[in-house]
Amino acid sequence: MSRVSATPSNNPTTAYALLRRLRDHGVETVFGVVGREAASILFDEVEGIDFVLTRHEFTAGVAADVLARISGRPQACWATLGPGMTNLSTGVATSVLDRSPVIALAAQSESYDIFHNDTHQCVDAVGVMRPLTKYAAELQRPDDITDLVDSAVSAAMTEPVGPSFISLPVDLLGAETDTASSRPPARTPEKPLGVVQDGWQAAADEAAELLAEAEHPVLVVGAAAIRSGAAPAVRALAERLGIPVITTYIAKGVLPEGHPLNYGAVTGYMDGILSFPALETLFGPVDVIITLGYDYAEDLRPSMWQRGGEKKTVRVSPTVNPVPRVFQPDVDVVTDVLAFVEHVDERTARLTPKTAHDIAPLRERIAEFLADPETYADGMRVHQVIDCMNTVMAETAETGEGTIVSDIGFFRHYGVLFARADQPFGFLTSAGCSSFGYGIPAAMGAQMARPGQPTFLIAGDGGFHSNSADLETIARLNLPIVTVVVNNDTNGLIELYQNLGHRRSFDPVVKFTGVDFTKLAEANGVEAVRAASREDLVAALRKGAALGRPFLIEVPVNYDFKAGGFGALDI
Repeated sequence: MSRVSATPSNNPTTAYALLRRLRDHGVETVFGVVGREAASILFDEVEGIDFVLTRHEFTAGVAADVLARISGRPQACWATLGPGMTNLSTGVATSVLDRSPVIALAAQSESYDIFHNDTHQCVDAVGVMRPLTKYAAELQRPDDITDLVDSAVSAAMTEPVGPSFISLPVDLLGAETDTASSRPPARTPEKPLGVVQDGWQAAADEAAELLAEAEHPVLVVGAAAIRSGAAPAVRALAERLGIPVITTYIAKGVLPEGHPLNYGAVTGYMDGILSFPALETLFGPVDVIITLGYDYAEDLRPSMWQRGGEKKTVRVSPTVNPVPRVFQPDVDVVTDVLAFVEHVDERTARLTPKTAHDIAPLRERIAEFLADPETYADGMRVHQVIDCMNTVMAETAETGEGTIVSDIGFFRHYGVLFARADQPFGFLTSAGCSSFGYGIPAAMGAQMARPGQPTFLIAGDGGFHSNSADLETIARLNLPIVTVVVNNDTNGLIELYQNLGHRRSFDPVVKFTGVDFTKLAEANGVEAVRAASREDLVAALRKGAALGRPFLIEVPVNYDFKAGGFGALDI
């Protein structure tokens, strides 16, 4: 039995029906790596969908994740059968824990030759992907493809949003079908659909009463609030009532940088990084916490806000509480976040504005920390790097619009605390999955979603080099991403944990030999320089921002590890 399709006919194929239905649902881009299924699909069958060839399937998954997150629409990624699909699975895991509506697609062996773990390159793709997805299925008949796409999109766009997966036997992918012309129009929700429990208004009224009685309330905002379209309403409510806003890693930007009620994003590393009781300053005086779109996966744990006196908590989410053992709110409101904010805004129309609790000492400590003028012989400090990036971002993004992307490592928590974010999803990192190598594909997705805005990427040498092959993809697409590689030839976060647990480190577990990242960039078609001081880094960032093409800056850095201040991590 031949694995190559017969001479193509002019009749529509499953591949055509697949791409047409994806396009009808708003999918504009498929990122991926194609294998021998190229005999069945070219990806030019339907206008309006671009295929972006990546060097690795993980890149495809994360790029689709970020493009979907920012656009609010499903986007797709593709892998070939066997190892291509397993490579893609980490990108899929990223999108399920980071909450993005990704449609993951992978080829499979011919339908008549699917014998898992016996046929060449044939593994149980649905079995691999099912635990990582909202929906997973394998095509059995060509005429089913439209229904499968509809089901995949419906599941992906239901809160908590996440990936769906379809396995596509290569012979069925090239088979003829008329399903594309015989199905009703696609129906894609304008925003993710969630659970709305009967009687939520009564619970919202209870929350409004707690708010009225509170002396120092605070809003803790997660990404589901942004997905609901609630960011402008949250800002209006906060400003009218004088309520501070604290966010998770990726909800930064709900209030712009410098807003007096923007109390920043929270990380369990902040007390240790700042050598300052930041969590106590933020939460100690608070008596009512209203979580808007709270998601435990975003790594802001209830233990972090349990500082100071007794607090009442309100959980507002479009999903039923998945972690009641660790978060037991006093009031649980299961509904759309925007609907809740509008309801409470109406119920508190005559409420006198609150006096926000004072965090001036924390702000002074942050300003002092970022302004650090010292020159270190062993490399810059990450807070100095972030401060330089913020300076140039403010100069470049005149309207306050731009994106700072962070890969994964200890430096990421400096980004959570200090990186500038003036719009929702203005700071991006893998909050839920913490996927090593996230930076390059996330920056690709961000730049493609916001082509008129600057994109700055900060990455450590470890995570960056784990996925650096897709520098060539950035160059090929000519995406004007300014990449800063902070290099200490070490997996720095792991070295921190060694010091936390053992008061010492063991170099064979964390140390690398040197890589010249400027030469690596140039080998992939990206202009690059090295900067070892504030002055050199600011000049390089300004040059990169003005180029209009990819640019990389390597910065030698080092950390001053201190074992104290990390109690929030429950080590």
